[in-house]
Amino acid sequence: MTPLQTQPYRFTDDGTIPNNARLPLLVYAQALPPEAIDSAGCTAFLARNGWHGAWTDGVFPYHHYHSTAHEVLAVISGNATLHLGGEEGTMLSVQTGDVLVIPAGVGHRNHDSSNDFKVVGAYPDEQEWDLCTGKPEERPGVLDNIRQVVLPATDPLSGRRSPLLDQWQG
Repeated sequence: MTPLQTQPYRFTDDGTIPNNARLPLLVYAQALPPEAIDSAGCTAFLARNGWHGAWTDGVFPYHHYHSTAHEVLAVISGNATLHLGGEEGTMLSVQTGDVLVIPAGVGHRNHDSSNDFKVVGAYPDEQEWDLCTGKPEERPGVLDNIRQVVLPATDPLSGRRSPLLDQWQG
């Protein structure tokens, strides 16, 4: 079995979207196994690997982040350009089979997508997501929330500590 490869992206607080100074967003290109390229299969696959609360949909077209949970987004159909890290962040093209692990606080939005673009999103055990959009009144509370989110026990694709926690624990 080929080891999972990740591409890290780091973002700093832009004054609106806090991002995460400690943890990089990780992209796993073409990493979903064939049995996980549909909603039910992907949901079951992520659950076996310790990531729950799954949903299937697109990605919101506005900048948002979660201050109380890390999130995995697994692309199960179509393609998109996602804007990551807030207004000053990075545009990233994703397609079926790609997976993103987004640390608490990191902004993301759908900039453009095909009509069939769908992701399965999920969260580590014991984490409940909130929805933040960068409004001034969200601070400073969200900064405390982000610092307190614990690392997940497992990588959503391998079900083991590696490669996610290798990247997140240094």
